[in-house]
Amino acid sequence: MFLQPLDKSNINTILIRATNWVGDAVMTLPALEAVYENFPSARITVIVRPWVAPLFENHPAVSEVLVFQKHDSFIKDFAEIRGLIESIKEKQFDLAILFQNAFEAAIIAYLGGVKYRVGFDSDGRGLLLTHAIKRTGEIFKIHQVEYYLSILKAVGLKAESRTPVIHIAKDNLLKAASLLKLKGITENDFLLGFAPGAIFGNAKRWPPERFAEIGDIAAERWGAKTIIMGSKKEKYVGSIVTGLMNHSPVDFCGTTSLEEAIALISRCNFFLSNDSGLMHVAAALGVPTLAIFGSTDHIATGPRGPKTGIVKHDIYCAPCLKQECPTDFKCMLSITPEEVWEEMERFRSA
Repeated sequence: MFLQPLDKSNINTILIRATNWVGDAVMTLPALEAVYENFPSARITVIVRPWVAPLFENHPAVSEVLVFQKHDSFIKDFAEIRGLIESIKEKQFDLAILFQNAFEAAIIAYLGGVKYRVGFDSDGRGLLLTHAIKRTGEIFKIHQVEYYLSILKAVGLKAESRTPVIHIAKDNLLKAASLLKLKGITENDFLLGFAPGAIFGNAKRWPPERFAEIGDIAAERWGAKTIIMGSKKEKYVGSIVTGLMNHSPVDFCGTTSLEEAIALISRCNFFLSNDSGLMHVAAALGVPTLAIFGSTDHIATGPRGPKTGIVKHDIYCAPCLKQECPTDFKCMLSITPEEVWEEMERFRSA
């Protein structure tokens, strides 16, 4: 897997193509930090889709964020790509590191004239890369944090394993405090966060009525107030949980930007989540995070950090990695609220 090492002495400007999903983007942050440590004097620019940009805009390793818009027509998308390529040409990057695996990422770096182009040889893009890294079956058996770090290791860069860390702007923390205050939540309240959705599909979602039961138990035994976090696509899940709880939560699903959601989650004393992007956000913020796993692989995408834990059952068909369960959904339905609450109690007192 190791290729010709990069000549670090000639690299002053670096382009990083970030991944497109929140959870994946969080899991690239250790590799981003490693890039900065290998090239402390270099200017690092990150290309991102707008919905993950907040994860990089306040990062101390990042000099510039180029937002790569997604449009509703081929013509607009083509114009966006062409403009991005011209911008890359003007900036004359010495090195591109492609954390995103798509062909598009490689062709943009190639046509943008980046001298060295590093990434996995997936999606038929090997000839567009100066350092094309082969993906073997073994690479899929490790955590995604290590997956992205392995890109750097393959070209001779130092890349030590570490926990993702998210940096928040002060004004976003102030905005979160104001939002909570408007909902009657103060700094002295024990704040429980829920992420009952999961964009990938229903197979990743523990039933919303069970989240509701946990919320009521936490209110009665911990004196907790609950906030529900999620995107617009998860709004209906949040409304179900809200409607079933006796102790009314605050449902923020679909009402906040990602930077606001990050700041709100940072205020939580505990976070309960399915395998989702917000699970990774909470873990990277150092919030005690318990994740419920069913159809997905906790070894590859589990939350990283000293304050994280998982609840899962060893079911014969899991992890299946499917969006919808084709059978009895036993991987999730076999996990009871009592079991989750017991783990929350144990986890909190640890």
